[in-house]
Amino acid sequence: MVEIKNRNELLENASSLLNRRAREIALSAIEKAIDAVDPRKLIRSKLVLTNDLLEIDGRKFELSSFRRIFVVGGGKASGSMAEALEEVLGDLVESGVIVIPHGTSDQHRTKRIKLDEASHPIPDEDSVQGARKIVSIADQAGEDDLIICLISGGGSSLMAMPREEVSLDDKQGITEMLLRSGANINEINTVRKHISEFKGGMLAKRAYPATVISLILSDVVGDNLDVIASGPTVPDSSTFQDAIDILKRYNCWSNVSNSVKKVLLAGATRSIAETPKLGDRVFEKVRNVVIGNNRLACLSAVQELRGRGMNAIFLTSSLEGEARDVGLVLSALAREISASGNPVLRPAAVVMGGETTVTVVGSGVGGRNQEIALSASAKIGDMDGVVIASASTDGIDGPTNAAGAVADGSTVVRARKLSLNPLEYLKNNDSCSFFTKMGDLIITGPTGTNVNDLSIIVMI
Repeated sequence: MVEIKNRNELLENASSLLNRRAREIALSAIEKAIDAVDPRKLIRSKLVLTNDLLEIDGRKFELSSFRRIFVVGGGKASGSMAEALEEVLGDLVESGVIVIPHGTSDQHRTKRIKLDEASHPIPDEDSVQGARKIVSIADQAGEDDLIICLISGGGSSLMAMPREEVSLDDKQGITEMLLRSGANINEINTVRKHISEFKGGMLAKRAYPATVISLILSDVVGDNLDVIASGPTVPDSSTFQDAIDILKRYNCWSNVSNSVKKVLLAGATRSIAETPKLGDRVFEKVRNVVIGNNRLACLSAVQELRGRGMNAIFLTSSLEGEARDVGLVLSALAREISASGNPVLRPAAVVMGGETTVTVVGSGVGGRNQEIALSASAKIGDMDGVVIASASTDGIDGPTNAAGAVADGSTVVRARKLSLNPLEYLKNNDSCSFFTKMGDLIITGPTGTNVNDLSIIVMI
């Protein structure tokens, strides 16, 4: 089970017994939520092998009907998924390649499936090499072969195979621009799909006519399959024109290289083929199965909170918008509970999940969860026994080593004693620096899973 490494420090930072208790409850709920979406547990629960019959989420496959079984894929959780899959299938696996983040291969043990490392959130040359190895397996697979594809969030960066006309530098530049622009993951992946030979159903096209089973851990609001890791085995619902429109909407088009513009404009005018769409024969033998998502994590958090005597409610797993605006909404909800008991009476807890965005205008360092907590802190400064904690389930919030942060009613008071102005740090998108000085970052390290973010309000 994943544990918050600096739990004791976070509890010691509480300025009152009520705040300490609220912190302890919120942190436990986050740990339980992450544990519920452990990919190893999910794979073992969703896959049942009885003699020759493999049952996956109610679908049955006779493995003796396949000549070879390959395993491919990538994402932040795919290493754990591969490890568990090998436990189920053992030597039935012919071979495979999974692409995972740099520095995480020592967390997993596989025999037949090779674990390659690559970069996230900006792709690197290792991302390209990993994708090419996967495509090589797909290309060699025949009609009587089975490819099991393990997909999780982060796969878009970890498995990058730009179109021939597009360079890796081009793809890196676009990814970085969009991440800083405030574009959401659906929009970012729409662009990435249309400059790729791998994403947007293209892997399924390369694998056809082999049978493909994709086991997917969703990190996307609404579980849109063509968005998760940019949907390499899923019909693409977006178009080249959509990609152009997104780049223009976020004022990125003028900074895009000529080679990228050439590809996107050629696709928009149908000079080159669109990504594979619903109804394309390449998907006839493809099965995409979601094995876990943010809702599952949220419900586990609610169960833990209720077990600790809280009146806990699950509000949504579709939380989106600017992180700083979401932080204000959370603080407003806390104040309403305090004033009227609406929508839940104290001792109260509210659980929300999803993925917010940060439009970077400052020069600081932070992540969306840290920015949520920082924004919320300014509006709960006079409330005892109130905690707002926000964390990424993968343990990595933006370009930082923290999963998120904790704020309570004493955060602003403590900050002032340290001569820190929360609003100035917020303006500079410098939430990580603020919470580092406060000692209120949530540190888990990489968790091996990835189902978006959790925001929890606890009010004793």
